[in-house]
Amino acid sequence: MAKQVQMGFDPNGLMVPIANILPLKQLRPGMKATQKYQQVLSSVREVGIIEPLIVFPQNGKSDSYFLLDGHVRLEVLKQLGATHARCLVSTDDEAYTYNKRVSRIATIQEHVMILNAIKSGVSEERIAKVLDVDVAQIRQKRDLLEGICKEASDILKNRYMSPKAFSVIRKMKPMRQIEVAELLAAASNFSVPYIKALLAATHPDMLVDPDKSKIVEGLTPEQVSKMEKEMEALQRDLKSVEETYGNEVLNLVLARGYLTKLLNNARVVRYLSQHCPEILNELQTISDGPSLES
Repeated sequence: MAKQVQMGFDPNGLMVPIANILPLKQLRPGMKATQKYQQVLSSVREVGIIEPLIVFPQNGKSDSYFLLDGHVRLEVLKQLGATHARCLVSTDDEAYTYNKRVSRIATIQEHVMILNAIKSGVSEERIAKVLDVDVAQIRQKRDLLEGICKEASDILKNRYMSPKAFSVIRKMKPMRQIEVAELLAAASNFSVPYIKALLAATHPDMLVDPDKSKIVEGLTPEQVSKMEKEMEALQRDLKSVEETYGNEVLNLVLARGYLTKLLNNARVVRYLSQHCPEILNELQTISDGPSLES
């Protein structure tokens, strides 16, 4: 039977006097002026502590604790005049585990969360106040997928990108939106300038409003036309590579497997070492290289 994994903290938690919590580091100068700090301050002021502080008993005592994670939250609580903090007590005094592998929320996921909050009766003004942003930003994220086809949004649903990117994508028709989403994912480039370049290279027939969408600052009509042709060629090449990539990798894996089998034959190695040592060296390098399957 597999050994049961032990929990890294007491799940019950407790309220600890702030005076009894000893931070392991000092916040850098100017931290209070950052957007991150102000957002945490606004969130705690409006809805309280969502993520408890992580502490560890000092010298095994239960009346004094080291702070492993939550230094910004602790400073916010002090600023707001709180006397106690909700904490989870760690079973180990190492601070590396907590909050070190935080993934940013994908843009479309944030849009869905805002929609769900609004459907639950939370006003846009309330959400903006909690996040310490202008209500116009909340409305922009609320309407993020207006004019975006489902297929394109499915491709981009786990990607982090600026909300402004979607305002560029919605200028294209659905089929072009899907093509652009696939290009963005293939290149792992979701920047607004890159999307604007794809817009500039889009044929007028694939635009919602060709007269307005084709206006690109700093580019002449001739340059835009040349960019269109280059992007069309790039898309054809990308499609061609996608269609043949799987078979080519499979053939290479099979060829490498056969080569490895040959090099396990002592008579073959002996012959090559006597007559073609340079070729043997190259073949061994290929055989010992990283796997193509990973």
